[in-house]
Amino acid sequence: MNINFPTSCDIYLEADGRKIAAVQSYRAVSKKTERLIEAFGSSEPVAVLTTGLSHVLELSRLYATQEAVSDGLSFHELTDFNLVIVKPDRRIVYTGCRWSGIEEEGRLGETVAEKVRILAARRTELAP
Repeated sequence: MNINFPTSCDIYLEADGRKIAAVQSYRAVSKKTERLIEAFGSSEPVAVLTTGLSHVLELSRLYATQEAVSDGLSFHELTDFNLVIVKPDRRIVYTGCRWSGIEEEGRLGETVAEKVRILAARRTELAP
């Protein structure tokens, strides 16, 4: 049996409704924080309480757009932006993003951030 998984066609950061950087690759981890609720006299938990959901993304090889560079974009000052991942069958949008770590390697004439770790407030899947 041959199963094809949709791949990413386009990955980018956007802020204020405009594309500010292209992203070569990403890794996403979403986690739920859950607690078991135990009742006195019960040998097993009576419920599971979900107390939070977090989205951590690691982006590699970010290239700022020419327009963003002209506007003085600084990844270090960037807050409240979106990560958009376009797939053939849907778009995944992480909103309310802020960075938590940046690793850079510079080369003459290039505007590149090698790795950026971001935290996102929400994840939404949209039809194309």
